[in-house]
Amino acid sequence: MDMKGASASKAAVDARTLVVHVLAVAATVLVLLWCVHFRGGLALRSHDKPLIFNVHPVLMVVGLIVLAGEAILSYRSLPVSRDARKKAHLALHAAGLAAGLLGVYAVFKFHVESGIPNLYSLHSWLGIATISLYALQWLAGFLAFFFPGASPATRRAMLPWHAVLGLLVFVLAVGTAQLGFLEKLTFLQGPPLRLPKYGAEALLVNFTAVVVLLLGIAVVLAAVTIDGTRQ
Repeated sequence: MDMKGASASKAAVDARTLVVHVLAVAATVLVLLWCVHFRGGLALRSHDKPLIFNVHPVLMVVGLIVLAGEAILSYRSLPVSRDARKKAHLALHAAGLAAGLLGVYAVFKFHVESGIPNLYSLHSWLGIATISLYALQWLAGFLAFFFPGASPATRRAMLPWHAVLGLLVFVLAVGTAQLGFLEKLTFLQGPPLRLPKYGAEALLVNFTAVVVLLLGIAVVLAAVTIDGTRQ
C-alpha cells in the first residue's frame, strides 16, 4: 500500500472510531439522564426500591456496551505499542465485566427486596447468558494471551475465534439491552404509573435504545473493517 492509500485508510479508521466514541458518550449521557432525572437517581441501598433498579440499566449499558465497545476497538486503534494495546483491551473488558456484574447484582437485589420473581423474562434469560459468556470470554483471553499464556501456535489459532466470539457476545449484549429498554418501558406504561406513551420519558427511553443500537452497529463495522485497511 502506498503512502496515499495508507493515509486514506488511517483516516477511515479514525472516522469510524470517532463515531463510536461519540455514540458511546451519547448512550452514557442518555441512560444517566433517564435514570437520574426521570427515575429519581441511583442507589444500591434505599427504601425507595426503584432507585436500586436504576443502577442496573446504567451499569449494563456502560459496562457491557460502552466499555466493551471501547475495548474491542482499543486493541487495534490506540496509537501505542502492541503490548500496551493488549493491556488496555484486557483492562477495559475487566472494567466492563465488573460493571456488568454489579448491574446484575443490583437487579437481583431490587427483585428480592421488592418481592418480584427473578428470571421470568426473555430479557433476563439472555442477560444471564450474556454476562456468563462475557466472563468466560474474558477468562479464556486472560489465560491464553496474558497469564500463564498459551504457546505461540495456540495463540495464533485461538485469536480469530477469540475475536469472532467477542463480537458475538457484544452483539448479544446490544440485543439484550434492546429487550431491557422495551420491557421496562412497557412496565412503566402499565398500571399503576401509566407513563404517557408519547411523553418525554417514553421518547427518551426509545431514543436511548436507538443510540445504543447505533453504537453496537458502529462498533461491529469498525471492528470488522479495520483489518481490511491493513496490507
